[in-house]
Amino acid sequence: MSYGLWLSTAGLQTNQYRMSVMANNIANSNTVGFKRDLAVVRERSVESSMDAANRRFTHPTLDHMTGGAFVSPTVHTFEQGDLERTDNPLDLAIYGDGFFVVGDGSDTRYTRDGRMTLNDSGELVMTAGQGRFRVLDTSGQPIRLDRTGGGEIVVREDGMILQDDVPAGRIATVRFDDRGRLTKSGGNLYRNHGDAPTPSSSQIKVGYVEQSTAGPIDGMAKMIEISRAYQLNANLISLQDQTIGQAVNTVGRVG
Repeated sequence: MSYGLWLSTAGLQTNQYRMSVMANNIANSNTVGFKRDLAVVRERSVESSMDAANRRFTHPTLDHMTGGAFVSPTVHTFEQGDLERTDNPLDLAIYGDGFFVVGDGSDTRYTRDGRMTLNDSGELVMTAGQGRFRVLDTSGQPIRLDRTGGGEIVVREDGMILQDDVPAGRIATVRFDDRGRLTKSGGNLYRNHGDAPTPSSSQIKVGYVEQSTAGPIDGMAKMIEISRAYQLNANLISLQDQTIGQAVNTVGRVG
């Protein structure tokens, strides 16, 4: 196969992947606490340099060319999103570095989505996910409140929950030294594959939610750019196919 066909095919695959990442960002442009993803693309080294010890694939011409496009692992961005006021006393937003800690049995996960409510058992749970994940306190236990006659529930900016001015628990917020080890697990949640988190001192804004950092207008502009890059690679494949066809059918016949 023509070397150019390999490069153009890699370009198609790369831009197809970029498009899927961008489409997911746009789909979550209204998701509370969502952090946009970046599809990182870098230049692939030529084959001879990747096998420098044996030099089995060395070529005097190709060694001085590019190896094409190569997709690196997707990067999750964690910039601060804008805060939207809701005046709901159980809507919380972290201003700064940190995550809420939630759990489903022994499964602990992390989120920036601070929309909370009480389930039938009086446990503080995430509104998203049908209340499956319970909000954990600083000791890693679910927070339970009296939802029938316990009185007014107040959350302070340090995460302490008061019911009728009586402390009922402190919502845990944690930070990670290496956020690159966090992976998205669906439902606006993260799993940690690195070192244990440490307590965060970030402020909790009560009656607010953090908006998504994925903007639809910027996303649509990037999708147009990706679409054009995809079409360019498709055109190059078509041109190279025509050239090969002419070489086989015309040049070969003359010879």
